[in-house]
Amino acid sequence: MKNVEVTNLNEMLDYQEGSVVSRALINKNEGTVTLFSFDKDEGLSEHSTPFDALVYVFDGKAKITISKIDHIVEKGQMLIMPANDPHALKALEKFKMMLIMIKAK
Repeated sequence: MKNVEVTNLNEMLDYQEGSVVSRALINKNEGTVTLFSFDKDEGLSEHSTPFDALVYVFDGKAKITISKIDHIVEKGQMLIMPANDPHALKALEKFKMMLIMIKAK
């Protein structure tokens, strides 16, 4: 086996003041796995993607709005964002998540 190691998600990505930080773990045509950290009050503006996406929260708390409905997510929780539904995110406190997107129809 090559490149196999056990790691702690929380240690793979630091917070940066006033910023959103991302780190791609897997980036393939078929899908992606990306870690994000958000300083408090940072976020992502409304957008949509043609694929379902799974968000797993591993630190903090955020508001994710999907099709104008707010969802509060916290450490240890997950949320599936349906394909083509507009969504946005705002960190209510420092917040880290893993985004998994499978690019299949």
